[in-house]
Amino acid sequence: MGRFDGRVAFLTGAGRGIGAATAKLLGAQGAAVAVADLELEPAAETAAAIAEAGGRSLALALDVTDTAQVDQAIERTVAELGRLDILVACAGILRDNLLFRMSDADWDAVIDTHLKGSFLAARAAQRHMVAQRYGKIVFLSSTSALGNRGQANYSAAKAGLQGLARTLAIELGPFNVNVNAVAPGFIETRMTRATAERLGVEYEQFKADVAATTPLRRVGQPEDVAHVIAFLVSDEASYVSGQTIYVAGGPRG
Repeated sequence: MGRFDGRVAFLTGAGRGIGAATAKLLGAQGAAVAVADLELEPAAETAAAIAEAGGRSLALALDVTDTAQVDQAIERTVAELGRLDILVACAGILRDNLLFRMSDADWDAVIDTHLKGSFLAARAAQRHMVAQRYGKIVFLSSTSALGNRGQANYSAAKAGLQGLARTLAIELGPFNVNVNAVAPGFIETRMTRATAERLGVEYEQFKADVAATTPLRRVGQPEDVAHVIAFLVSDEASYVSGQTIYVAGGPRG
């Protein structure tokens, strides 16, 4: 019997990286998984991997900043997979720059994707979770929420997600809905590769430098975060809500 047998999960930004790793893990542990991403192709690849491993999946193209698209994606998930128990909001982008160079468009794109996108997904999902008096929501924050040079937009969005998690935990707790955030440190993904490119550093050297200053002396992998998310959306974490769990190889110095 799987850990998530009978459960249905909806994940944004699940075509690659942490989202894809989490979708595959939940699928392997019995959940039916709706895999949403801005582009259908990576979403379909993740969904196909879940199906090939014997799970149920649904691939969706989704712009998380569009209210109508988010609402329709959630409703389609419920219609095709039967219900909705788990929401994991992973969709995110980078538009890094120092404050004096950061454009309005750079600010808006990052805030809208991370913060508004998570809000829209949570608002749509909670309608079903509140009605059934059961639900698990996880937002993807970051250690950048503590501040990071060149990421005023990203840091503000990731800090905002921690506040959103705490507030929704208070509002939705009476309906047996748990809401938490996970804040990864350096994880080997396309986004950290993009950060290295922005800094003009060769990626392998960038990873080595980060590992040298991380207490566990390695960089993280998407699966490291996926396992923490899986715990938070399981019944094993039924008394954990309103928390931010840092997955960063040690405390930030």
